[in-house]
Amino acid sequence: MAQPVIGLTLDHEPAGGWSKFPWYAIRENYCNAVRHAGGLPMLLPHEPDAALDYLNHIDALIVTGGGFDVDPALFGAANRHPSVTTKDRRTAFELAATRGALARDMPVLGICGGQQLLNVALGGTLIQDIADEVPQALPHRQPNPRNEPGHGVRIVAGTLLHRIAATERLGVNSAHHQAVKETAPGVVIDAVADDGIVEGIEDPRRRFCLGVQWHPEFEINEADRRIFRALVAAALRG
Repeated sequence: MAQPVIGLTLDHEPAGGWSKFPWYAIRENYCNAVRHAGGLPMLLPHEPDAALDYLNHIDALIVTGGGFDVDPALFGAANRHPSVTTKDRRTAFELAATRGALARDMPVLGICGGQQLLNVALGGTLIQDIADEVPQALPHRQPNPRNEPGHGVRIVAGTLLHRIAATERLGVNSAHHQAVKETAPGVVIDAVADDGIVEGIEDPRRRFCLGVQWHPEFEINEADRRIFRALVAAALRG
């Protein structure tokens, strides 16, 4: 049976902690979720100039999450919230890879911060800090473990995500302080938290272009597993 290659973006840390030298990192469960869905994970180092070359060797792209933010200047914001922290080289690579993948209609899945970057890559904007901009928001940085649901989302009927998840209500894990603000032109909101925060986006003009604000790589429910299987299936159709 064919096994499509699924590229996953890495996180990066400076020297210190795990190594005395700069190092890349990714949680094991990202790779496990791809393998469980029938794909072969390939990890993508941050080389913006080589982003298109990497795309020649993969069948689909996953933009992973991380404890950092997209530079607000990249979506035209005049101000920068004090909570914002950036990883500029990682973002430059992810933007180049995402835009390149979209240009060739390669399947793309954005997870948490990856959804936010996907929206920016398509031309949308972000809430820089939910607690500051959304009164009475839910705790989107959940206090309980990430392998448990933190809050619920409503999935919009008739969307790609609805067809994948096969439910209109889903408990999700949550670990973010930013979110989609204005969606990019043509992009559809397919999942919303009870406080109105956008939890999922998709671009119906493309073969497979999906972003989710939660972390389905923890596979805490069948819908999470279905997301990865749908990505792998889309890669196979390419």
